[in-house]
Amino acid sequence: MRIAVAGFQHETNTFAPMGAGYDDFVKADAWPGLTRGQDIPTGLAGMNLPLAGFLEAAPAQGFEALPILWCSAEPSAQVSDDAFDRISGEMCDGLRALWPFDGIYLDLHGAMVTEGHQDGEGELLRRVRQVVGARVPLVISLDLHANLTPAMVELCDAMTIFRSYPHLDMAETGARAVPLLRRVIDQGRPAKAYRQASFLTPLNAQHTGSTPSRELYGLLEEAPPAGVIIREIAAGFPPADIYHSGPAVVAYGEDQAATDAAADALIQAFEAAEADFQSDLLEPLKAVQQAMAAAPNAGPIVLADVQDNPGAGATADTTGLLHALVEGKAEGAVVALLFDPAAAAQALETGQGASFHASLGGKAGGPGSGPLEGSFKVEALSDGRFDFTGVMYGGARAELGPTALLQVERPGCDVRVIVSSERCQCLDQAIFRHIGVEPGAQRILGIKSTVHFRADFEGIAQAIWTVACPGAHPCRLADLPYKNLRRGVRLGPLGPTFLPG
Repeated sequence: MRIAVAGFQHETNTFAPMGAGYDDFVKADAWPGLTRGQDIPTGLAGMNLPLAGFLEAAPAQGFEALPILWCSAEPSAQVSDDAFDRISGEMCDGLRALWPFDGIYLDLHGAMVTEGHQDGEGELLRRVRQVVGARVPLVISLDLHANLTPAMVELCDAMTIFRSYPHLDMAETGARAVPLLRRVIDQGRPAKAYRQASFLTPLNAQHTGSTPSRELYGLLEEAPPAGVIIREIAAGFPPADIYHSGPAVVAYGEDQAATDAAADALIQAFEAAEADFQSDLLEPLKAVQQAMAAAPNAGPIVLADVQDNPGAGATADTTGLLHALVEGKAEGAVVALLFDPAAAAQALETGQGASFHASLGGKAGGPGSGPLEGSFKVEALSDGRFDFTGVMYGGARAELGPTALLQVERPGCDVRVIVSSERCQCLDQAIFRHIGVEPGAQRILGIKSTVHFRADFEGIAQAIWTVACPGAHPCRLADLPYKNLRRGVRLGPLGPTFLPG
């Protein structure tokens, strides 16, 4: 069977200060750049990506995959209409050129917002259906943080969604779509049921290794009820100010009544766990003081700078944690990754072993996010090219541009920072090791990530604490100036109710 496949990935934080243009999808960063046609099977081979998993599993169902394109851009504010139109247009042209085929698989995120469309994936699927019609079997896979919309559910025949955060099962989720698509081809569109939760959950509370997500996603591993094929949970991406932002569940089955009942049971379990989603953040100076009081040789204390996570659209250049480490006279501390191309270029010009004066970070602006002024010694330099080694990104190659390890030259403290020329979430120990820092030997690791880092750092950490430094990915959702949410949604677990205006 001939199956057209493509991927278009973006997670949109509408509160972020910078958006994504076409060039952001073309260039490589932590993931490959825009890849087309037969370059896709080789370019994505061995990576933990949904399309890679689909391609590996496809032959077992007798599928011949017909790749069109795959691309992603680092999370940011809205995708430009130009980028969306060019990429979706190329995808639709590819579908026309490949016709006839027996089905379609799309590797999407589920939280894309464009300048002109709140529901980016819903609009993309609408354009695809305009090309192929309503009857061609179409299955998609989505990120765990998808903001699932009625249009997404209506316009595709079925979907699979990541079930782990950190996202260790991306390729597995793509592979899970293969037998699901085969079933749609053989037996037709299944019954569907879609339900939305009544509250938003911050990303730092969505960790599937902790209560309540561990138990909720564990339900999906149980055999589905009679008449039900598959159930999925989308935890939502709350820094997307759109009408349908927030958690939702979907079920597919052979029988509509059984499918409705399965979706009802799943959303009821989610609602019952609302109080368990509550979380809090430590103030940064207090976290530094506690870290310095911890046992010095029992492994690093990880201070997670969760609100400046570029993987959630933040700028990765705020210095709240750096300031706290310096003020708290931290010893053996390393922060990664700080996005500051100008400082990285200055370090390269200065040369290893020499010092230079700079305003480090804080260039994107925002409350409490000014730069760290001072003198910095260049301890090491890198071209930013290295292989990731952790479970989540293993098989991928970083392209971060000029990168530098800088020592903050302030008396009474020992603080270093890794500065990069591209934004990249710090979720892999290779980010430290490629520039000569052994993460397990440090006393404090300051990591700009929300949850993904846990997959590669929990094994070496003495403790992990999340800190409340400034950033464009706020985890205290009641503080966000929402305008487009549907009326009555609670802003966080047991939080205030959103009322438009």
